[in-house]
Amino acid sequence: MYIRSLSLRQFRTYNRLELDLPAAPVLLLGANAQGKTSLLEAIAFLALGTSPLTNIDQHVIHWQSEEAHLPFAYVKGDIVHGERAETLEIALERKDLSNGYQRMQKSIHIDQRSVRRQDLAGHFNVVLFLPEDLALVHGAPAGRRAYLDNLLSQVYPTYIEVYDAFRNALSRRNALLRHLRDRGGDPLQLLPLEERIVRTGVTVSLYRRRVIRELTLEIDRLHRDLTGGQSWLRLQYVPNFTPLRTEEKAELQNGVTEIDAEHPPDVEALYELYRQSLAERRHQEIERGMTLIGPHRDELLFISDGRDLGIFGSRGQQRTAVLALHLAELRWLEQVTGESPVLLLDEVLAELDRARRSYLLGLLGNVEQTILATTDAELFPESFRKQTATFRVSEGIVTAV
Repeated sequence: MYIRSLSLRQFRTYNRLELDLPAAPVLLLGANAQGKTSLLEAIAFLALGTSPLTNIDQHVIHWQSEEAHLPFAYVKGDIVHGERAETLEIALERKDLSNGYQRMQKSIHIDQRSVRRQDLAGHFNVVLFLPEDLALVHGAPAGRRAYLDNLLSQVYPTYIEVYDAFRNALSRRNALLRHLRDRGGDPLQLLPLEERIVRTGVTVSLYRRRVIRELTLEIDRLHRDLTGGQSWLRLQYVPNFTPLRTEEKAELQNGVTEIDAEHPPDVEALYELYRQSLAERRHQEIERGMTLIGPHRDELLFISDGRDLGIFGSRGQQRTAVLALHLAELRWLEQVTGESPVLLLDEVLAELDRARRSYLLGLLGNVEQTILATTDAELFPESFRKQTATFRVSEGIVTAV
């Protein structure tokens, strides 16, 4: 799979862009703050249906469009799958409402057919490396949950649907909790929303467990390669509402995820555990005005040689863990979809030592298309640069070199 052409209108630093791309390594060369990251963001936007860098769609709109009070943004890409090609389009436009307010409207099309965001799943897949990805290890848990959600949304349309339903029910329950705290009322009003949260929340959690288990199968081998066999790495999923059995806790201490593919969980039992957890904390949550139990508080840990790298790992160890994670993500997407995703690298080589840089570049031959953004072409061996199509990026203008 590769992206053959990209069109942008009023997206970040780009007023207008028409760019043809080859099924080969692509090098985006330019100084900082010229539009390289925005171009990678636009490509990922087509895959995810949302930006990987912000939760607010309006933030991707060009500032001049905002100042003109006609805010809109448009991204279009032609995606090639073997002998078949399809066109993906996403448009953002602010609409005036009858009550005087405005809202951002997003429209998505596949081959000119209007679709929902979840319908994008499976049509275009990317793996995005960013310098700030170090926060996936040491940063707040919300970033790790967002990473899992973006990865799952590229493959499973049902996940997007269930996750959106969970967030909607969670938001409504939180509003009702605040109402009960401030104005009083019968707490049993919460039951219908709690049942919806239980059903969707358990499903969200199970999807996350599954992808973590499957990523873990790849990540340890990749991490051993990157460290010369000196260190192992496991992903550890810590669900917020599910009590673990004693034997499962022992497995977790050895770096193994708690759900084995051959022993699927008892879903009805998980529903009941979640119901009980919500009931037990109901009065406390009314006092706080928020839901304290659920997958919106799940955690993902990086465990290496028995230590949590988010707390005890050095910067070098954390960087190696992130590199292994993204390479495992690449392998996982290949296995699940049968196609190699587009690999997007933003200034990643500058963060790696010579050995890891060579290791990463050596893997790119197995990827149909890699797009690399850098300020310094000399980071890449001359033999590699000869194989790439190079574009210079300057103030939102992209020209072939």
